[in-house]
Amino acid sequence: MINNAKTLLLSIFIASALIVLTAGCDGNDEPADDKTLKLGVLGPYSGDSADVGKEFKGAVEMAFEQVDHKIGDYEVEFIWIDSQSDPKEATLAYEKAANEDNIDACILNWHSSVAVAVMDAAARNQIPHFFGFGGTEVVNEKYEHDPEYYSYWMGKTWPAPKKLAGAYIEAIEKAIEDGLWYPRNNRVAIYGEDTDWGKSFGSAVASEFEETGWEVTGKELFPTGATELSTVIDRLQEMDPAIIAGSMATAPSLGAFLNKTREANLQSVVIADGLGWIGQWHEQAGPASDYVLDQGQVWATPEAIEFKKEFKEIHGFTPSTSSGGMAYDLASFFIQLAEGTLEKHGVLDRDSLYRYGQDKLWTGKITYTEGIIMEEYKYTPETVPDPKVGEDYFTFPVVQYYEGEEKIIWPEAWKETKFTPPDYLED
Repeated sequence: MINNAKTLLLSIFIASALIVLTAGCDGNDEPADDKTLKLGVLGPYSGDSADVGKEFKGAVEMAFEQVDHKIGDYEVEFIWIDSQSDPKEATLAYEKAANEDNIDACILNWHSSVAVAVMDAAARNQIPHFFGFGGTEVVNEKYEHDPEYYSYWMGKTWPAPKKLAGAYIEAIEKAIEDGLWYPRNNRVAIYGEDTDWGKSFGSAVASEFEETGWEVTGKELFPTGATELSTVIDRLQEMDPAIIAGSMATAPSLGAFLNKTREANLQSVVIADGLGWIGQWHEQAGPASDYVLDQGQVWATPEAIEFKKEFKEIHGFTPSTSSGGMAYDLASFFIQLAEGTLEKHGVLDRDSLYRYGQDKLWTGKITYTEGIIMEEYKYTPETVPDPKVGEDYFTFPVVQYYEGEEKIIWPEAWKETKFTPPDYLED
């Protein structure tokens, strides 16, 4: 009787266990062998820079359509993380994506101030975050302060501004040397958004000008998203600079700023770093963008031109080389990286992607050479967290705009036209 009772109890236990296991594979619970890569894509999908978010989303989707939204036998599910162009809101959204949506990795981001804030969230939650656009050297400083903790910020898209700002001075000095422009004085004024990026670029370009013998007369910073800038223009006018140089990552602000400089008849050559980052820049700035200097790529290759055309056909607007073209490149680079991770580790998750990034991406053993914007995207132990900068790597020529078109004026090897002094400058 005792043995029969034991047998009966054992049978009941096994049956109950089978019911529980069956229930666990039914209903809303996902099966244990489900293979889904949850990929966060951080960008400003609302707010003043929502146009950038539109380009990010369109470019990422187009990149992953090339692989049918799959990495090996993993389905890719996007988690669109809205930064709202605000560091605090971006951090909250990132924490939700990490702990509720359970993202395995994240790519991209736009604003430097968002990058500085969110790299803590990435480290805290051990989310490998690849190819954030935030270029400020504050990101580099945080990484260098604690390289192990911040190693989850897996490579910036954009190098620190000091590595690129010198190109403007070289282009201007070459124009002066060739007798194309005779500046009335050697004064430069700095302007820009009061953000990590705006301050970083302003400091970098000011330093480069000073080293070449120019006098920096002052800096005018204003809140991100500001469009009422008359007071700023008045103060710049008082400085009487031959050149004004600055950067901002919000298209409405930059458009308003350039229009105000023309209304006030500001007698300065304008460097507006980042004007071409947004595909609709000419709609924002109009004729006030004529003669402005910027750093930016052009749609130079057949592949780039085809992407631009296809993007417009699908999404109804023209992308920029930065928030459209480079976002496409970096999303494609992530696909290559994820495929390599799966081949090496047999699984796609936070840990395997992090380890592969450390072993292969940061050592330069994996690079991306199929891009439509840069010849090669590469990181090395000497450059991390920045990409390698150089003519065959990450580089931007200096361009001058006229009637909505951009033409390269520097370096000499790439030059499409010569620098033209603005026709609004008085003799």
